Amino acid sequence: MAFPRNSIRNFLVHAKSALRTAISENQKVTFVVGNESADLDSLVCGIVYAYIRSQKPPANAFTPLYIPLSNIPAADVQLRPELLALLPHANLQPSHLVTLDDLPPLDRIGEELRRENTKWILVDHNALQGTLGKVYGERVSGVIDHHDEENKVPKETGDEPRIITKTGSCASLVTDYCRPSWDTISSGALSSGAAHGQADDQGIANDASQVKLWDAQAAKLALAPLLIDTNNLTAKKKTTDHDLEAAAYLGAKIMLCPKTSIDFDKDKFFAEIDGAKRDIGRLTLSEILRKDYKQWEENGFKLGISSVVKSLEFLQDKAKQEESGDQPFFEAVERFAKERSLDMYATMTAYPSPEGEFRRQLFLWALSDRAMGPAERFVASASKDLDLEELEEQMHVTESGNGWKKVWRQKNVGASRKQVGPLLRQNMR
Repeated sequence: MAFPRNSIRNFLVHAKSALRTAISENQKVTFVVGNESADLDSLVCGIVYAYIRSQKPPANAFTPLYIPLSNIPAADVQLRPELLALLPHANLQPSHLVTLDDLPPLDRIGEELRRENTKWILVDHNALQGTLGKVYGERVSGVIDHHDEENKVPKETGDEPRIITKTGSCASLVTDYCRPSWDTISSGALSSGAAHGQADDQGIANDASQVKLWDAQAAKLALAPLLIDTNNLTAKKKTTDHDLEAAAYLGAKIMLCPKTSIDFDKDKFFAEIDGAKRDIGRLTLSEILRKDYKQWEENGFKLGISSVVKSLEFLQDKAKQEESGDQPFFEAVERFAKERSLDMYATMTAYPSPEGEFRRQLFLWALSDRAMGPAERFVASASKDLDLEELEEQMHVTESGNGWKKVWRQKNVGASRKQVGPLLRQNMR
């Protein structure tokens, strides 16, 4: 049975409870999960896809309920200020999210949550990584993503989507795919009067205005990462027609609701979420590096990349405040990398200069002797495309720590981790 028309808040409460029951009673579960960095795009895409899909599941669905799994421990939600700023727009709190803490312990997850009882839909990535990938990789049966194809998802996915298309934001693709179902369930609820006589979690009568409020809350969730990833639709090299069409559709949903249309302004909404994303001063250096971190294994090498919304100079100052030693930044980074047994680690920064110019920096460290070859091949093959300008003297990279390391100003500011990650991995093969 499909989940009845309701708010995202009530949906998540139900999903969390249903997951507990499924694990304890050995029942089937369908997960929608984003990538390990758990950035705003990944987190929101999982929630919105599962919410819409659960209200209109395919006839032959593995389960009618789709559970959105945030691919982080519950404690790490606090490391994402942009998410904390967004959640109230949908009447949500961090405790409503389904996180890795709601699964059995990872060291025995396959025993308590059997592989054959699960099905996995990937959003904002197309290869399930880490422990989840090792245990459930063969149970992936659908994907919506905007990264490079990794050929890990089956070509035939039945009733589930297999969409891997370049866009600024994965939320645009999720919106586009869910749009027919979303319109159907909304118009159905409005015309049938099925919602009458109830009250939602905000105590508002469940009539046409209530359905429009639920739609607007979901639309705000989806619109936030779309705007963040396209710099409010102004990043020409990132923004596609998919993004523009999705933004228009979501904006219309918000403006159709009397409660949200009164004071909604797209630019102010973007500024609020973007400002929160850049407000990372309260985080420790380790938390900043962990906040938006992705890891891969390629040909026996382990690569990790942290994306940071401040400059390397900011990170150096943060390290000086927290650490002792002659080179506290490099000592902290080396410790971070060794805790994850990495052969190669990169920090990618993206930030506005004092003059308002958008800039990127790239710091790369080959921590093992065998990683030096791939690192040097990356420099030889990618320097021109990324337009790398060495900042070695400015950052004093040769003065501390083991291994090979370099730092650059990346003048091709259109190349994010989505492009740099595959280039590094390619040179590890």
